[in-house]
Amino acid sequence: MEKIKQTINRALQFLTQARAELKKVTWPTRKQTLASTAVVMVVVAIIAIYLGVVDFILAKVVKTILG
Repeated sequence: MEKIKQTINRALQFLTQARAELKKVTWPTRKQTLASTAVVMVVVAIIAIYLGVVDFILAKVVKTILG
């Protein structure tokens, strides 16, 4: 029974500390979040296009070599 109480106390202590840490976090504004999301989407699109072009070229080269 004592072990259960210790486990519960540790869990409560963890949750209390986690809540205190979350209060210290500086959350991004909506504008910052949208700007970061846009940057990520543009970079992903650029990389996808690049990889698509490289894949197309390599596929043509392999097809030419293998007949």
